[in-house]
Amino acid sequence: MTIELASVEIKRKPWGSTDLLPWNGTSTDGMPVGELWFQRANATAPDTALLLKLLFTTEPLSIQVHPDDTFARSIGLANGKTEAWYILSAAPDAQVALGLKHVLSSSQLRSTIADGSIVDMVQWHAARAGDVVFVPAGTIHAIGAGIVLAEVQQRSDATFRVFDYGRQRELHIDNAVAVAVAGPAKCQSPPMQLDEARKAVVLDAHFVLEQVEFLPGSVWTIDVQKEAWLLAIGGSARVGAIKIAPGEAIFAEGDRADIQVGDRGLKALLAYAGPHVDPGALKQRRDNVGHHSSLAPSIAALPEYFPPKTPEAQT
Repeated sequence: MTIELASVEIKRKPWGSTDLLPWNGTSTDGMPVGELWFQRANATAPDTALLLKLLFTTEPLSIQVHPDDTFARSIGLANGKTEAWYILSAAPDAQVALGLKHVLSSSQLRSTIADGSIVDMVQWHAARAGDVVFVPAGTIHAIGAGIVLAEVQQRSDATFRVFDYGRQRELHIDNAVAVAVAGPAKCQSPPMQLDEARKAVVLDAHFVLEQVEFLPGSVWTIDVQKEAWLLAIGGSARVGAIKIAPGEAIFAEGDRADIQVGDRGLKALLAYAGPHVDPGALKQRRDNVGHHSSLAPSIAALPEYFPPKTPEAQT
């Protein structure tokens, strides 16, 4: 039975940022940090099935693709990697790539990787704060510069790079061609409004991602049997005895606690194992219902869903 404040592991990346504010106050000593990984407080605790991260980009990341579970296990890995992004902030010209502009054969895909023209074949989209991007295994994708995002993923480091902007890192052409869905990304399913405060923005076999917005002064209960992660992205709250503010996360498993929302409300992301929504994961306390039963105008709007273009509309 566990409810704990997650620890944060810093990952330095050449494309990262030296400014992590307001999400984290750790000094970077002038060295770019690309990712913050949220981990169990006890370093000896078993690995979790999901990995929650924050990413900070000042340069574009590699164009890449992840394997599904079947392929990953065929090469000796525990599982593949499906992921989802929630854009926290984005520069005016920031972009993300998802899928290709049109279908390619395996030989065509191999050629575009070999000559670098893959960078012109991926479908780029403008990135805006509040966008939700679902990246199933097999989808060719990339994150551009000027973005801060939260990511939830299967715990796996299985990444096959196909273009790396001259960074002289290894490309993984054979594996990438073997696992990639070499065509436009599938349209995402629409979000599901669960109640006035909870919206499931990604519903997948591997995880569910919800955005939650709690009104100032409201009291909720988190009650989960399997692992769950609650990341504050606005406002503040006390979860049991633990205070959380933007950029801090709670890990919970087989436990329950009250959430006392602060005077600025709480905006957060909740991630837990799929494939089904857990209706009881977050519930407003019965003695508090009615006092805060509708969304307050002072809390930021719910995210806009990120809709990949249909093949017919892509150019």
